[in-house]
Amino acid sequence: MFESLGEKLESLRRTLAGHGRITERNIEDALRDVRLALLEADVNVGVVRDFVEAVKRDALGQDVLRSLTPEQQFLKIVHRELVRVLGGESTPLDLGGGAPVVLMMVGLNGAGKTTTSGKLARHLRDERGRRPFLVAADVYRPAAMDQLRTLAQQLGVPVHVGENGGDAVAIARAGVAEATRQGADTVIVDTAGALS
Repeated sequence: MFESLGEKLESLRRTLAGHGRITERNIEDALRDVRLALLEADVNVGVVRDFVEAVKRDALGQDVLRSLTPEQQFLKIVHRELVRVLGGESTPLDLGGGAPVVLMMVGLNGAGKTTTSGKLARHLRDERGRRPFLVAADVYRPAAMDQLRTLAQQLGVPVHVGENGGDAVAIARAGVAEATRQGADTVIVDTAGALS
C-alpha cells in the first residue's frame, strides 16, 4: 500500500510543482490518485472518504509557506492526515500476559508479513530482550516458508515450519507448543493473511 501511495504522491509532487497556491483544480487529480491507492489497499471506504475530505479541507487555498513549495505543503498535510488515521501516536507493543505471547501477522498478500516477521523477531530479541520463536504457517505460498526459515537461520532464531498445503491452524498450534517446549516467550506466526 505505501509503495503505491508513494508513487501517487510523487506524481502529485510533479503535478503541483510550480504553482503558488494549492487550488481545488490542481489537487483534484492528485486526491483521486490517493483515494484510488488507498482503496486498492483495501482501506475502508469510509476511512478513505474522511481522509480525502480532511486533506482537501486543510489543503485548499492555503498560501504556501515561504520555505515550502505547494507540493511540499500538500504532502505535509497528507502526512499529517496519514499519521492521524493510523492512530496519531506510536503505541508500544503490549507483550503482557502469559508466556508465550502469540503475535499473528495478518494482512494483504504481498504486504511484507514474512519480512516483517523476521524484523520483528530481531527487534524483540535485540531491543526488548525477548526470546522470539517464528512459525511459518503460510501454506499457500511455498516460498514464504522457505523465506521465513532462511530469515530465522540468519537471525539465529528458532522456527517451526509446516508443510505446504497443510492446515495452517494445526501448524500454528504445533508451533506454539514447540515454542513453549523450547522456552520462548514470544511466538510470531506468519500467516497467508487474507487467505487464512
